[in-house]
Amino acid sequence: MDDHDRQLLLLGREHFEHGEYEKAEYLLRQVLTKGDRFADVHHMLGIIAHNGGDFAKAESCFERAIQLNPNYTEAQLNLMVTYNELGKYDDARRVYTLVRARTQPLEVDPFIKGKIANMHAQVAQAYLDAGMRRAAVVELEKAVSLSPDFADLRVRLGLLYRDSGDLAQARRELEAARNVNPKYTQARLSLGMLLLGAGEHEAARREFDELLKLEPENKAAAMYLRLIHSPIGSSRPPAGTAPTP
Repeated sequence: MDDHDRQLLLLGREHFEHGEYEKAEYLLRQVLTKGDRFADVHHMLGIIAHNGGDFAKAESCFERAIQLNPNYTEAQLNLMVTYNELGKYDDARRVYTLVRARTQPLEVDPFIKGKIANMHAQVAQAYLDAGMRRAAVVELEKAVSLSPDFADLRVRLGLLYRDSGDLAQARRELEAARNVNPKYTQARLSLGMLLLGAGEHEAARREFDELLKLEPENKAAAMYLRLIHSPIGSSRPPAGTAPTP
């Protein structure tokens, strides 16, 4: 690589790191005309394509990056996500197996765990969309086991437990989500709704009060508080009957 090509690559990376994808793509594609041997160039182009919604192009770029560097873990993870976007779940699982086989003996980087956890969450949504609730629960359980500090994944799992009728497990997940991130208002709202439906009005009130301290304009929390303080609230509705905002 001569000085001119090195300068193209350097500028392309700088634009990419600053999120200036159009400029980065123009320069990186010029680099490829000089020789198709840079795995990271293909990886960056894959991210640019994925960001632009062109998943087919992203797939091609990530696959080429891995051909050039079979141990390129980040490219493999991004390819897994792209396969998932394209509905190629078997291919995603195949790559996942390869990544796990290589990294299993080592302590996995939290960033990698987070990427895989989010992939499980996406697969869970696909199962849910297909009406396969139990399979969705299994995928979200895997996601939470990988990234237990992801409060949003815990909330999603808790709500799935709730909708499956497992209110005790739903409560455990929602409480865990709140404890992981006390400022995550969706965790407090969902937990408050569950407690309200179970007739635990005082516990529900505490969750809604704390939520409103964090987000004073939250209309759902204010609505449920009014319900608790109303004559209807004193009637203690049966578990699971609180309306969803």
